[in-house]
Amino acid sequence: MTATALPTGVVPGTYEIDPSHSSAAFTVRHAGISKVRGTVAITSGTIAIGDSIEASTVTAELDARTVTTGDANRDGHLQSADFFTVEKFPTWTFTSTSVSGSSDEFVVTGDLTINGVTKSVELETEFTGAAVDAFGNERAAFEAKTEISRKEFDITWNAALEAGGVLVSDKVKIELDLSAIVKKD
Repeated sequence: MTATALPTGVVPGTYEIDPSHSSAAFTVRHAGISKVRGTVAITSGTIAIGDSIEASTVTAELDARTVTTGDANRDGHLQSADFFTVEKFPTWTFTSTSVSGSSDEFVVTGDLTINGVTKSVELETEFTGAAVDAFGNERAAFEAKTEISRKEFDITWNAALEAGGVLVSDKVKIELDLSAIVKKD
Protein backbone atom coordinates (compact mmCIF):
# COMPACT_ATOMS: atom_id res chain seq x y z
CA MET A 1 0.00 0.00 0.00
CA THR A 2 1.38 3.37 -1.04
CA ALA A 3 1.29 6.19 1.51
CA THR A 4 -0.83 9.19 0.56
CA ALA A 5 0.96 12.55 0.48
CA LEU A 6 -0.08 15.30 2.86
CA PRO A 7 -2.12 18.26 1.60
CA THR A 8 -0.02 21.08 0.13
CA GLY A 9 1.11 23.45 2.87
CA VAL A 10 0.66 21.02 5.77
CA VAL A 11 3.77 19.95 7.60
CA PRO A 12 3.99 16.91 9.87
CA GLY A 13 3.62 17.70 13.54
CA THR A 14 1.18 17.98 16.39
CA TYR A 15 -1.58 20.52 15.91
CA GLU A 16 -3.87 21.58 18.74
CA ILE A 17 -7.47 22.29 17.79
CA ASP A 18 -8.23 25.96 18.44
CA PRO A 19 -11.66 25.94 20.17
CA SER A 20 -12.22 29.66 19.53
CA HIS A 21 -11.90 29.13 15.76
CA SER A 22 -13.55 25.70 15.48
CA SER A 23 -17.14 24.55 15.65
CA ALA A 24 -19.28 21.43 15.90
CA ALA A 25 -22.83 21.72 14.57
CA PHE A 26 -25.70 19.28 14.25
CA THR A 27 -28.99 19.14 12.36
CA VAL A 28 -31.98 16.92 13.10
CA ARG A 29 -35.45 16.76 11.50
CA HIS A 30 -38.29 18.05 13.68
CA ALA A 31 -41.85 16.75 13.15
CA GLY A 32 -40.65 15.30 9.85
CA ILE A 33 -40.93 18.68 8.10
CA SER A 34 -38.37 21.13 9.45
CA LYS A 35 -34.85 21.11 10.80
CA VAL A 36 -33.47 22.03 14.20
CA ARG A 37 -29.86 23.16 14.17
CA GLY A 38 -27.54 23.38 17.12
CA THR A 39 -23.96 23.55 18.26
CA VAL A 40 -21.78 22.03 20.95
CA ALA A 41 -18.42 23.45 22.06
CA ILE A 42 -15.19 21.71 21.12
CA THR A 43 -13.09 22.08 24.26
CA SER A 44 -9.83 20.46 23.15
CA GLY A 45 -8.29 18.21 20.57
CA THR A 46 -5.16 17.19 18.77
CA ILE A 47 -4.44 16.46 15.13
CA ALA A 48 -1.15 14.58 14.88
CA ILE A 49 -0.08 14.80 11.25
CA GLY A 50 2.36 12.09 10.26
CA ASP A 51 4.47 11.78 7.14
CA SER A 52 1.38 10.57 5.24
CA ILE A 53 -2.40 10.79 5.57
CA GLU A 54 -2.48 7.22 6.91
CA ALA A 55 0.05 8.05 9.65
CA SER A 56 -2.15 10.83 11.06
CA THR A 57 -4.49 10.74 14.08
CA VAL A 58 -7.20 12.90 15.60
CA THR A 59 -8.63 13.22 19.11
CA ALA A 60 -11.23 15.69 20.36
CA GLU A 61 -13.38 16.47 23.39
CA LEU A 62 -16.70 18.31 23.35
CA ASP A 63 -18.68 19.71 26.27
CA ALA A 64 -22.25 18.31 26.20
CA ARG A 65 -23.32 20.99 28.69
CA THR A 66 -22.90 23.61 25.94
CA VAL A 67 -25.50 22.17 23.54
CA THR A 68 -27.30 25.19 22.11
CA THR A 69 -30.21 25.30 19.66
CA GLY A 70 -31.47 28.84 20.23
CA ASP A 71 -34.30 27.75 22.53
CA ALA A 72 -33.53 27.59 26.27
CA ASN A 73 -36.37 25.15 27.02
CA ARG A 74 -35.28 22.77 24.26
CA ASP A 75 -31.62 23.08 25.33
CA GLY A 76 -32.59 22.15 28.90
CA HIS A 77 -34.53 19.14 27.61
CA LEU A 78 -31.56 18.06 25.47
CA GLN A 79 -29.29 18.20 28.52
CA SER A 80 -31.70 16.01 30.55
CA ALA A 81 -31.78 12.23 30.89
CA ASP A 82 -34.24 12.11 27.95
CA PHE A 83 -31.32 12.94 25.64
CA PHE A 84 -27.70 13.61 26.69
CA THR A 85 -27.71 13.07 30.47
CA VAL A 86 -25.06 15.78 30.87
CA GLU A 87 -24.93 15.38 34.67
CA LYS A 88 -23.55 11.88 34.17
CA PHE A 89 -21.89 12.26 30.74
CA PRO A 90 -20.66 15.88 30.40
CA THR A 91 -17.94 15.06 27.85
CA TRP A 92 -18.20 13.58 24.37
CA THR A 93 -15.01 12.25 22.77
CA PHE A 94 -13.68 11.24 19.37
CA THR A 95 -10.54 9.16 18.83
CA SER A 96 -9.52 8.22 15.30
CA THR A 97 -8.72 4.63 14.42
CA SER A 98 -7.65 5.21 10.80
CA VAL A 99 -7.29 7.88 8.13
CA SER A 100 -7.43 7.14 4.40
CA GLY A 101 -8.08 8.86 1.08
CA SER A 102 -6.43 11.51 -1.07
CA SER A 103 -4.37 14.44 0.13
CA ASP A 104 -7.28 16.91 0.02
CA GLU A 105 -10.31 14.70 0.73
CA PHE A 106 -10.11 11.79 3.12
CA VAL A 107 -12.05 9.72 5.61
CA VAL A 108 -11.22 9.82 9.30
CA THR A 109 -12.67 6.72 10.95
CA GLY A 110 -12.88 6.70 14.71
CA ASP A 111 -14.68 6.02 17.94
CA LEU A 112 -17.31 8.61 18.92
CA THR A 113 -18.54 8.48 22.52
CA ILE A 114 -21.82 10.18 23.42
CA ASN A 115 -23.86 9.34 26.53
CA GLY A 116 -21.26 6.79 27.56
CA VAL A 117 -21.83 4.80 24.34
CA THR A 118 -18.99 4.38 21.85
CA LYS A 119 -19.63 3.73 18.15
CA SER A 120 -17.41 3.82 15.10
CA VAL A 121 -18.14 6.70 12.71
CA GLU A 122 -16.63 7.89 9.44
CA LEU A 123 -15.96 11.59 9.01
CA GLU A 124 -15.80 12.70 5.38
CA THR A 125 -13.04 15.26 5.71
CA GLU A 126 -11.70 17.99 3.47
CA PHE A 127 -8.50 20.00 3.93
CA THR A 128 -9.47 23.67 3.51
CA GLY A 129 -6.11 25.37 3.84
CA ALA A 130 -2.93 26.18 5.73
CA ALA A 131 -1.57 29.57 6.70
CA VAL A 132 0.56 31.47 9.17
CA ASP A 133 -1.76 33.72 11.18
CA ALA A 134 -1.11 37.31 12.34
CA PHE A 135 0.53 35.99 15.52
CA GLY A 136 3.01 33.73 13.72
CA ASN A 137 1.08 30.50 14.40
CA GLU A 138 1.13 27.81 11.71
CA ARG A 139 -2.49 26.77 11.14
CA ALA A 140 -4.26 24.06 9.19
CA ALA A 141 -8.03 23.92 8.66
CA PHE A 142 -10.40 21.06 7.91
CA GLU A 143 -14.12 20.49 7.40
CA ALA A 144 -15.73 17.17 8.26
CA LYS A 145 -19.21 15.71 8.18
CA THR A 146 -21.01 12.53 9.14
CA GLU A 147 -24.47 11.23 9.92
CA ILE A 148 -25.28 9.16 12.99
CA SER A 149 -28.26 7.32 14.41
CA ARG A 150 -29.10 8.81 17.81
CA LYS A 151 -30.67 5.48 18.84
CA GLU A 152 -27.23 3.87 18.53
CA PHE A 153 -26.09 6.20 21.33
CA ASP A 154 -29.08 5.29 23.55
CA ILE A 155 -30.85 8.55 22.78
CA THR A 156 -34.35 7.23 22.21
CA TRP A 157 -36.80 9.81 23.60
CA ASN A 158 -39.53 10.75 21.13
CA ALA A 159 -43.18 11.69 20.84
CA ALA A 160 -45.70 10.28 18.37
CA LEU A 161 -47.37 12.79 16.06
CA GLU A 162 -51.13 12.79 15.54
CA ALA A 163 -50.71 12.59 11.75
CA GLY A 164 -48.18 9.76 12.08
CA GLY A 165 -44.45 9.73 12.45
CA VAL A 166 -42.42 11.07 15.37
CA LEU A 167 -41.31 14.45 16.66
CA VAL A 168 -37.51 13.91 16.42
CA SER A 169 -35.81 11.99 13.61
CA ASP A 170 -33.31 9.26 14.37
CA LYS A 171 -30.72 10.57 11.91
CA VAL A 172 -28.48 13.43 13.03
CA LYS A 173 -26.16 15.25 10.64
CA ILE A 174 -22.92 16.52 12.17
CA GLU A 175 -20.61 19.11 10.61
CA LEU A 176 -17.23 20.21 11.95
CA ASP A 177 -15.06 23.19 11.05
CA LEU A 178 -11.63 22.80 12.60
CA SER A 179 -8.74 25.21 12.81
CA ALA A 180 -5.62 23.81 14.44
CA ILE A 181 -2.32 25.39 15.45
CA VAL A 182 1.08 23.69 15.38
CA LYS A 183 1.98 22.93 18.97
CA LYS A 184 5.10 24.76 20.05
CA ASP A 185 7.50 23.00 22.39
